[in-house]
Amino acid sequence: MIDILMPRLSDTMEEGVIVAWRKKPGEAVEIGDVLVEIETDKATMEHEAYEAGTLHEILLPEGETVRIGTVIARIDDGREPLAGTPPRDGTSQGKPPAPATSEPPIPESGSAPATDPAPTEGGAATSPPARRPLATPLVRRLARDNAIDLNEIIGSGPGGRIIRADLDRALARSPGATGHSVPAASGGATTPNGGVPTGATSVPFDTTRQVISRRLTESSSSVPHFSVTAVADVEELLALRARINAELDDAGQGKVSLNDLIVRASAVALREHPGVNASYSEEGRGATLLHEHVNIGIAVASDHGLVVPVIADADRMAVSRIAAESRRLVGLAKDRKLSGADMTGGTFTISNLGMYQVESFTAIINPPEGAILAVGAALPEPAAVEGAVAVRHRIRCTLSADHRIIDGALAARFLSTLTSLLEHPLRIIA
Repeated sequence: MIDILMPRLSDTMEEGVIVAWRKKPGEAVEIGDVLVEIETDKATMEHEAYEAGTLHEILLPEGETVRIGTVIARIDDGREPLAGTPPRDGTSQGKPPAPATSEPPIPESGSAPATDPAPTEGGAATSPPARRPLATPLVRRLARDNAIDLNEIIGSGPGGRIIRADLDRALARSPGATGHSVPAASGGATTPNGGVPTGATSVPFDTTRQVISRRLTESSSSVPHFSVTAVADVEELLALRARINAELDDAGQGKVSLNDLIVRASAVALREHPGVNASYSEEGRGATLLHEHVNIGIAVASDHGLVVPVIADADRMAVSRIAAESRRLVGLAKDRKLSGADMTGGTFTISNLGMYQVESFTAIINPPEGAILAVGAALPEPAAVEGAVAVRHRIRCTLSADHRIIDGALAARFLSTLTSLLEHPLRIIA
């Protein structure tokens, strides 16, 4: 027998949700066949078989949240395990396995909690238990909190799985469902046990939000951040972008965004200032890791949370190629189809909130990188131009850096190079 373990599909993954089994017990399995779809903290990914045989049994059902290393299925390869060999369950050093995370079926709204069926005189149950609807733990918790019966919802996910969008539609049809919400009381007092405040609804974290919370808390508390801001006149950059897009449009090619040009300019600046394209290492008395490649992560806000796909070797790419790669990665992020390779190896991150008309902000470093660039909107404002006042589009860039490896002077020199590139954009595409 071959144990199929919950794999680690991303560098930050600690547990995964079984979305859909692509093989059934008794079916033949060849090397490379997709066994199961797994939802990680960043994407939904396919897990392939590495050995051939017959799928003997599925140990954990769809919708179950499982820690890395736990046995989720077994493949019969014709070789039985030795007698007395303990099963592999993802534990170590004799520790007992973690308790299952499955939840009881959601009772109908207003009904009493489900109980086991009463046995007959012969000891058998009077009726078989109802089939449990397929849904993620998050959907189950939200349904319970809002008194929604999952048995009344038709799932639109793989294999009829109920997804968050299905639950949202059910909530929209049931405006009276309030979950934890209760009539508001003066003073906004919390519940007696210190839990959900009066008038509030608790929305549990999904896997993605759990990882975001943990990683950013660690970054802000363990990395000594400092930030510097510079302003760039991007009037010529916007004009160049318009000319480039007009030619690309005539050729039937995808357009270049302002962020694509900023990615390219940042990559060029990082090549000139390698000390910013770096990471902190605890090796010895501490060390700076200077990265050979300039791999820029682009922060993408999707319906599933914040993800950071990576454009590898951005300093060696033309702007049009950066634009194409960015579109590909953003599309995969929104569909939750990013692979582990799409999200690893970043050396620097850009977070752009300009599309929301945010003027400026400060971002938290994405470990293990040493810096992150926060980009605001290109806004028209009065500026001094050759002794006169003119309205120019200007953009604010804020660099947050790890002070253990990047000093203020280095950060300032990087921003000076970056703003110069943005103000003289022909150097970006040269």
